[in-house]
Amino acid sequence: MKLRFHTLDVFTDRRLAGNPLAVVLGADALDGATMQKIAREFNLSETVFVLEPRDPVNTARLRIFTPAVELPFAGHPTIGAAALIAWRRAPDMLARQGLVIALEEPVGVLRCEVARSADGVSLARLFAPRLPQRGAAAAAPALIAGALGLEPQEIGFRRHAPSVFSAGVELLFVPVASRAALRRARPDAAALPAALGSALGAYVYTSETDDAASAVCARMFAPGAGVAEDPATGAAAAAFAGVAHAFEQPEDGEHEFVIEQGIDMGRPSRLIVGSRVESGALVAVSVAGQAIGVLSGELDL
Repeated sequence: MKLRFHTLDVFTDRRLAGNPLAVVLGADALDGATMQKIAREFNLSETVFVLEPRDPVNTARLRIFTPAVELPFAGHPTIGAAALIAWRRAPDMLARQGLVIALEEPVGVLRCEVARSADGVSLARLFAPRLPQRGAAAAAPALIAGALGLEPQEIGFRRHAPSVFSAGVELLFVPVASRAALRRARPDAAALPAALGSALGAYVYTSETDDAASAVCARMFAPGAGVAEDPATGAAAAAFAGVAHAFEQPEDGEHEFVIEQGIDMGRPSRLIVGSRVESGALVAVSVAGQAIGVLSGELDL
């Protein structure tokens, strides 16, 4: 069996930056165990497999794997797959006016808007199928600090405190007081599981940013999913809209802010989070980012 694949760098407009992604096309004949082995072979934070949709009204169905587990939802595979599918299926229309496509994932059907610039860089925006939901209480700050190699007084800033949120994948959100603390964070593999509880990973963030246009600088650690550190995490960005709503209490209306991630890995990434607030409630969330192709090839299975 021979299957085409492409790799893209996502949440960036430059090759060899952002979060690398492998997209395997025409994967309907593969079972989950084989997909997991292929994801381990690519050894990227995520590999996405494109299948025919269950409902023909939708564009495609996606299955997403880290090197260790399958995920019900992930942002950078959705953004990257949407950009690639739109370009392959309707390049002329994409160049003229953009496309709207629908992707089936275990978390639900995701609507994505894709546009493409003349230099071949795509911008895709996904609309979260689930609003962020707050989970169980986070572990004590001292326990979290120890698991991240930080001091307890470095956990938290302004109203922000550790919290658990999910927009499809449950994560522990850890605010830290400074960019220096974020840079020093080093997860302790033995201590981190107790701090995470049922969360898949720790999303550590600060309001001190490298780029003045960004609202937040973040790092994401998910060793249990086979990802020591992720350069850009779209599912976390979607859930972070809930974090921002809880601690910043934005006024009614449309909001947009930028998260920078991957900088300390040498893979700078830019994630654009949109939200809408009505009568004090968060009612819609989107995540957008750019994607650019890097290489294409063929799997020989």
